[in-house]
Amino acid sequence: MTANSSRGADNRPAPAGALRLFLREGGRYFAASCLALGADALLYTVLIRLAGVHYMAAAPAGFLLGLALHYVLSTRWVFSARSVTNARVEFIVFSLIGIGGLLLNQVVIYIGVEWLHLAPELAKVASAGASYVFNYGARKALLFSTQRETRWPVRES
Repeated sequence: MTANSSRGADNRPAPAGALRLFLREGGRYFAASCLALGADALLYTVLIRLAGVHYMAAAPAGFLLGLALHYVLSTRWVFSARSVTNARVEFIVFSLIGIGGLLLNQVVIYIGVEWLHLAPELAKVASAGASYVFNYGARKALLFSTQRETRWPVRES
């Protein structure tokens, strides 16, 4: 490792570089999540309050809008490393993780509204926290690893 390099001999970030990378990506991921959540919550609220859509139907619509926005922000602004070289495969895996987050989202909202008798908007706040932790961890580990090892050996054709 050279004095000016932030990577070690194994191409992993040096401790100080890894911390800077985590703080930069973590801050950007949080900002992207806030924007995606804002789009999600806005559509969710408009659908249940203005359009009369049932909250369990409105939740996936909002979540999917947030998912699309989050993918664009994650791939263009948040993460500097990519573990998948094929953009279609990357989007599919990103979306599958999002579907896992959506299932978690639905369960938390259902429990909040039906069992805990929370307002749908308050249940949505709880679901956002659970989905955030799940989605970040899975996406960072599977799609945006700083180790630069291609875990998914799929190349652009």
